[in-house]
Amino acid sequence: MLNFQVTLPQDLKEAARIEKARQNEEERKARIFNSRQRLIGVDLEGLKKQIEEKKTREEEERKIEEAYVKKQIRDSEIAKRLESQIEENRRRLNEDVNEFRKQYQRAEDRREFDLYDPDGLKKSLPCRLLDDDPRLSISSAQKFEGEDLATEARKKIQTEQQKAWLEQQMLERCRADKEREVAENVYHEALVARDQRTMQLDAMERECKRRLELANVRFNQALAAEQETKCRMQQMRDMEDQRAEIYNAITSDFLTENPNLRSSNLGPGRINTAFYKGMTDAEKEEIRQTNLRLIEENKRRQEEEAKREADWLEITNGIARSVNLKDREIMKKQREMEREVREQNRILDCEHKRHREYIDKVVYTNTPTSAYFEQFNTTSR
Repeated sequence: MLNFQVTLPQDLKEAARIEKARQNEEERKARIFNSRQRLIGVDLEGLKKQIEEKKTREEEERKIEEAYVKKQIRDSEIAKRLESQIEENRRRLNEDVNEFRKQYQRAEDRREFDLYDPDGLKKSLPCRLLDDDPRLSISSAQKFEGEDLATEARKKIQTEQQKAWLEQQMLERCRADKEREVAENVYHEALVARDQRTMQLDAMERECKRRLELANVRFNQALAAEQETKCRMQQMRDMEDQRAEIYNAITSDFLTENPNLRSSNLGPGRINTAFYKGMTDAEKEEIRQTNLRLIEENKRRQEEEAKREADWLEITNGIARSVNLKDREIMKKQREMEREVREQNRILDCEHKRHREYIDKVVYTNTPTSAYFEQFNTTSR
């Protein structure tokens, strides 16, 4: 029996919920386990500044792209107009050529048209109309020797006919040359007009570029002048502040050494150190007398100290002798105590070794593997 597992909409919703919870858990772990972000944080002001700079840069790039697209559209329109004008000139020239062919180069006007005239049989005459028919030849078996009675007239007619043909050919040649010259002039005029229009459009484009560059130069000059004015005003303000500071410093009580400000408000005899510029002569004399009195007192105290030192030296010598004896007793007791401590340490060391062997061989026999440590820090909860 086959066991097919059918996926229900509830199962899909549950799977989507579990996947979303797993993604949220991974994002939370990334935030919590990132010690740098958790402790230091993010420079929000720097990010805002970067976003503003990026927006400004994108806006400038968008403006440049728009200007480039507009220029492309303008160039495309100019190219289309030029192409349409060339096509219109070519079409007109073809119409003129076709009209010329229709009027002056018809098939029935050609000299050899009688050779392939479809109505030639209808227009042709019988083999012989009269005895002096000039169309009769020797091979026609229509006229024999001695029957050619209109030779002179025939030759004259043929001569006039050839002359008329030549005149007609000359007229047609002159007319064709004139018409060809007119067509070439029209074509050259169309080319010249097209070149002139192209030059005009090129001049207009250069003029637009020049005006745009001139506008940019004027804007930059105005901006530079504004910045220079701001810098000059800032320098003037800084100079005024420096002058005021110098004046305040010169006229202050600190440099004028006003003696009335040396007394402090904290109490009588206290001095304000910020305005103190030295002692007066009376204070210096008082200090000198005080120093002399202190010297005399020091001499008397040194004599008393020397006498006291002599007495203490005699007492110290007696004490030193008694202390020496006492030290010998103490050192003897200390050596005995050190020997007992060494013995006690040796016993403790042996016990410690036995305890360590017991711990290593009996207690700590189950060594943890890497799987034991990998189970920690796997979730943010």
